[in-house]
Amino acid sequence: MDFPIILMIIGILCMVLSFFMKDSSKKLEKDVEDLSISIYQETNSIKRRLKIVEEELLLEPNFHVKPPVNNKQSAVENSKSSEQVLPSTYMKSQVKKSKPVHEILVRQVIELDKQGHSISEISKLSTLTVEQISDILRNHGGTK
Repeated sequence: MDFPIILMIIGILCMVLSFFMKDSSKKLEKDVEDLSISIYQETNSIKRRLKIVEEELLLEPNFHVKPPVNNKQSAVENSKSSEQVLPSTYMKSQVKKSKPVHEILVRQVIELDKQGHSISEISKLSTLTVEQISDILRNHGGTK
């Protein structure tokens, strides 16, 4: 037999076999699509949960930030009962010493201001001092 005829027969056989073989790229494409849909759904679920947590923190009037504790204080506090609550004046002095105010507290102050609360009321509802609240409202566009 002639070499070109053998190559043509092999080529025709390969074409016929390709019609009967499964296409693996379609399965891979479907798997990637399913994965992207599941990631999208999980991301949306996490966003919804985060929004709920932010709203709860914003609306909770008794929300307090624990002050940072150094090693000497932690040894003294470990000897005290774990149910003891720190006085609000101590917490305010600790918050005043720390320069940055957390973004959630900033949003809480702005929201309370929009609801018509006075600066002293906002100070009582949050752990911030009157000066810190005034600074937040000045810097972040409060109504007062």
